[in-house]
Order: sequence, then C-alpha cells, then structure tokens
Amino acid sequence: MAYNLLKGKKGIIFGALDEKSIAWRTALRCHEEGAQLVLTNAPVALRMGEINKLAEAVNAPVIGADVTNMDDLKNLFEGAMKHFGGQVDFVLHSIGMSLNVRKNKPYTEIDYGFNQKTLDISAMSLHRVLRTAWDLDAISDWGSVVALTYIAAQRVFPDYNEMADAKALLEGVARNFGYHYGVKKKVRINTVSQSPTKTTAGSGVKGFDGFISYAEKMSPLGNASADQCADYVVSLFSDLTKMVTMQNLFHDGGFSFTGVTQAVIEQMEK
Repeated sequence: MAYNLLKGKKGIIFGALDEKSIAWRTALRCHEEGAQLVLTNAPVALRMGEINKLAEAVNAPVIGADVTNMDDLKNLFEGAMKHFGGQVDFVLHSIGMSLNVRKNKPYTEIDYGFNQKTLDISAMSLHRVLRTAWDLDAISDWGSVVALTYIAAQRVFPDYNEMADAKALLEGVARNFGYHYGVKKKVRINTVSQSPTKTTAGSGVKGFDGFISYAEKMSPLGNASADQCADYVVSLFSDLTKMVTMQNLFHDGGFSFTGVTQAVIEQMEK
C-alpha cells in the first residue's frame, strides 16, 4: 500500500545489485511512494548485476560511480542534480565489500592491504559521499541520508570478520558527519541495523544460513525482511522523521535487546 510519503522528493540509491538486495527493494518502495530516483553502483557491479531491469521499473537513469573516487562521486551528484533540475532530498548508502571474507582469511590473519580496501569501500565511502554532497550543496535542507549496517558493529559475530570493524566505522561517520550536516543544513544522517537478510552479498558469509535460523529464534518478532527494511527506510526519508538524526536504528525484530528466548532454550536442551 502506498501513502505518497515521498511525493515530490528526489533521491539517489547506491548498491542495488539484484532483486534480493535491500537497495533494490528500497528503490521499488521509494518509487511506489512517489519519489524520483537516480540509481548508482560500481562499474563492476553494473556489469554483474541487473540494475537496468530496476531502472526500467522505477523510470530512473543509472550513473555508475566508484565510491572510492571523488571525481566519480562528483559526476554522480552533478548528473543527478541535472536530471532532477535541483537538489537531492535523500540518499541510501547500501555498500559493503570484504576481500578478506572473499579470500576466506580469518580475522586473526587478515591481509592489511585487503583490510584497507574493505574500510575504504564499506565505511569511508559514506564520508566521501557526504563530503561530495556537502561541497556541491547537493542535498536539500531537511534532507535524509541512510546507511545500512549490522549489529556486528557492537557485538562479536566471528564469521562476520573485518566487516564488523567496517560497520563500526560506518556508524561513527554517520554520527560525526550527522552533527556537521545537521548544523549546516538540517540534513539528517542515520544508520539502520538490519536483521541478517538473504541478499547475494549476505549469503557469502560463512555459516549464514545457520545464523539466519538462530536469529529467527532469538527475535520476538522474527527476522525483518528486505521489503520490511525498505518500508522502514522510506519512513526515514519521509518528513515524518525530520527530527531523527545521528542514530543507529535497530530493525531486527527485537534481536538486539533480547538475551535469550524460549525457542533457543528448547533448541539447546534437545
């Protein structure tokens, strides 16, 4: 059901790879709620993914951008503003990549060159995006930026590896840049800590299927789906949440504040 929550608003969606991705589902919901969009991803992801299919569905142009390249980001925001005929109202940062995870290197034996790339792509990319928007005055007053994160930033999940450090840094960038952007332009910046979700990227984490089942048993409401996350992100892009900023918002069915559940106890006693 649509409520016209984003009618007249314009936004950039980073990271839509395929129909399983949260960014993809969010783009569909933003379009349904009346928003105009520009889609973007890294050049390699544009070749591997199916973003043109999404672009057709939401009537949006695709502008490729390497988030570690400031010239690419400048071109993206300038292209978006030219397309929209003005400033952007919201941005979704849905970006994450770990070479150490891909190479099956345990946390205690990470390659530090790989680690630098992980932090740059998965976390400092948010700073680069915000810095570019700041320099170009690309986000409108009372605009909204949301970055997707995970509870491994606060708790230990061994197989999440160095991505836990990246998510902790990502949340720090959101808070600190959120202060400065709030003072300057009333732009709000938040992170959403989502349930483990069966996306193409998430499924690459060791033991992911087992953890999905565990999280389902540990969450009073169950795991939140990608579509439910998209609903939540839409609310954060809307004018209904204009005074929410610099927050890490858990969207996980209650997992983050549950010590143990009866379902888990019963499973352990079998």
